[in-house]
Amino acid sequence: MERFIQEGRIFWRKTGMPRLKIYADEMPGVPLQDVWTDIYPVTAGARERLGYPTQKPLALLERIINASSNPGDVVLDPFCGCGTAVHAAEKLGRKWIGIDITYLAIGLIRSRMQSAFPGIEIKEDGDPKDYASAQRLAAIRPTQFEYWAVLKLGAQPTGGKGPDLDGVLPFIEFGDRAKRAVISVKGTKTVSPVMLRELRGAMNGEKPIGILITLVDPTSGMKTQAAAAGFYESSGKKYPRVQILTVRDIQKGKRPEMPPQRSPFAQAPLEREEARTKRLL
Repeated sequence: MERFIQEGRIFWRKTGMPRLKIYADEMPGVPLQDVWTDIYPVTAGARERLGYPTQKPLALLERIINASSNPGDVVLDPFCGCGTAVHAAEKLGRKWIGIDITYLAIGLIRSRMQSAFPGIEIKEDGDPKDYASAQRLAAIRPTQFEYWAVLKLGAQPTGGKGPDLDGVLPFIEFGDRAKRAVISVKGTKTVSPVMLRELRGAMNGEKPIGILITLVDPTSGMKTQAAAAGFYESSGKKYPRVQILTVRDIQKGKRPEMPPQRSPFAQAPLEREEARTKRLL
């Protein structure tokens, strides 16, 4: 008791009874169990939410990777989905390899990592690098071709469902009002003005710009119809209401003429500035 008093480990209650001070680092604690209740699912209002149906919390993958690897180790995620595991690996100083079968996942991971780690270099294997490989993708896996084309523009794929056709590209209007360009992708060997009429039908006040992506060159009639759609004016600048981009255009780096864009991944947490080369299969 005298030693505890000398060490300042005793405090006295109002009743006069002494109590011993016990500090947290002296407690043995409870080893981590296989049921974790302190990490919550990614909810609709979560800052890290990207809209991927099976997205896991970043904190969960950080705990798993911290517990099972050391800095500098290689983390392999063979079904990487929206990239939470590779995000955690990069943040914790691990090397990583991510594999997924869909371009929806690959494009989402690319945008997520570039938003969270500015300047990062990601190497991709399997992405169409030339026109011939884009043709093969359109012929064999048309839905994946649509995802690939939309994601090449940094837009959000919609899977060809609903009034947004194959994708949307958000942008900022005067007064910080959010609007969208609607995107239609055609991987067929022939094209016609009917495709433009479908695109025009999806456009409205909230989607004042339409973008048609084609595998082959548009016909002269399609070019005339697109030009006749006129221009959309925003902040004193004019942008064609209907724009046609071919796969060759996109592979050469051409992009739509658009007002300032709002990245769908801007809410992804910014982690650090250093850039390192990683592999994404």
